[in-house]
Amino acid sequence: MAKITISNLRHSYLPRPGTDDDYALRDIDLEWDDGGAYALLGPSGCGKTTLLNIISGLITPSQGAVLFNNEDVAGVPPDQRNIAQVFQFPVVYDTMTVYDNLAFPLRNRGVSENEVRRRVMEIAAMTELDGMLQKRAFRLTADGKQKISLGRGLVRPDVNVIMFDEPLTVIDLHLKWQLRSKLKELHQRTNTTMIYVTHDQTEALTFADRVVVMHEGQIVQIGTPAELFEQPQHKFVGHFIGSPGMNILPATLENAVPQFAGHRIAVANQPSAAGRLDGKCLEIGVRPEFVALVDDGIPAKILKVSDAGRYRIVRADCLGTQINLLIDDGVQLPQEQEHVQVDFDPLQTRLYADGWLVR
Repeated sequence: MAKITISNLRHSYLPRPGTDDDYALRDIDLEWDDGGAYALLGPSGCGKTTLLNIISGLITPSQGAVLFNNEDVAGVPPDQRNIAQVFQFPVVYDTMTVYDNLAFPLRNRGVSENEVRRRVMEIAAMTELDGMLQKRAFRLTADGKQKISLGRGLVRPDVNVIMFDEPLTVIDLHLKWQLRSKLKELHQRTNTTMIYVTHDQTEALTFADRVVVMHEGQIVQIGTPAELFEQPQHKFVGHFIGSPGMNILPATLENAVPQFAGHRIAVANQPSAAGRLDGKCLEIGVRPEFVALVDDGIPAKILKVSDAGRYRIVRADCLGTQINLLIDDGVQLPQEQEHVQVDFDPLQTRLYADGWLVR
């Protein structure tokens, strides 16, 4: 296992990149401690898989360093970095038995058969494959094959890190929760460094202790699931995490006080020096959980009400900007097209400038 450090990393697929837009990854500085459970979260095309391939040695970065336990691995080929990867589509040897699939990485390294058997039986029990070791892999379902991929990563005691690249995409919805729970359990039992790449916020937040959120080739925030939800450092984090995501409203400043459509808005991060925000795009962010219907507030019109079980999602037009509210089940709601008034919780409302949280 290894501590992984990424320093001043940039990468472009172009031979002569000029502007920042030419880079798939920009200014990546990151540290993953030995034995941690991490997630790389972001939409397709944000650079997650590129970063994974740089760590594994499949891609040489245009700039910067990758270190395992503080040693630069720039000259170390992929097969010597001791990394296990579990891909979106399970990679198994269909004609081999489950046992032989799990044994293959060890036999390939000349491990004795007694040790192979000990490790295979241990990992098979962990991954719940012990009852099907003599089955041919082609007879297994997609989740069973993905367990083989996972088991092959765990069976080697010398693995520095196991990296998962969208590993549950082809798994049936009702099995995803079971496999995610199994991954979390295996991490706690083995204490192996694991990096989980996904565009699915539920997968990332339920697996990882710390989540790295990426957007357009940059890291916009690193934090616990609670930190990402409660204190988004970039408006993308607020919008991407949560269902529905954070409301974003256009803002201006008047005497250093944030305004939305002529209404003064109290924010948790009231700027102390408004001059430094001149020329920046200002926006107010507030999650639907912290928007309330009130008797005296900002005018809005109900557009749609959706029942989500324990709560209702209310879509409203607030002076030309559409926002969402979450209303608990049992609370009486106005009808669609009815005019109402809303207010924002000042402790949970924040000001952003050019996308970033104002400090």
